[in-house]
Amino acid sequence: MYAKHITPILNVSDMEKSFAWFKALGWEKCWDWGSPPTFGSVGSGECEIFMCLDGQGHRQDPAGPHVETGGVWMSIWVDDVDSIHRTCLANGIEVTWPPTDEPWGVREMHVRHPDGHVFRISQSR
Repeated sequence: MYAKHITPILNVSDMEKSFAWFKALGWEKCWDWGSPPTFGSVGSGECEIFMCLDGQGHRQDPAGPHVETGGVWMSIWVDDVDSIHRTCLANGIEVTWPPTDEPWGVREMHVRHPDGHVFRISQSR
C-alpha cells in the first residue's frame, strides 16, 4: 500500500464546543455536515482532522480513573512550541505537559481536548 494522506477522526461529545476549542488552538473550521452538525472538519496548513458526534472512535470516559489513557493521541509538528504554549495559556486550553526539551531531540508539550484527546505538539531541536 502507498498511502497518500491520512485524516484522523475524533469522537466528540459536542461539535460546536470542539470547533471552538480548535479555533482557540489556531485551527480553522473547514466544513460541517448535518443540521445540527454531526460530522465536520478542522484544518491547519495542509493538515485536517475530522470530528464525528458520538461515533467513529473512542473518547475519554470522564469518570475513568486514568485521564491519560482515554481518547486518541496525536503528534502535531510545528515550528515554535513556545508560541503555541502562549496561545494555549491565553485561550484557556488545558496544557497537561509544558514545553520540555526531551532526550529524543524534540521540544514538546501536550494539550488535552475536552473529550480527552491528547495532542503532542512538538518541534525538532
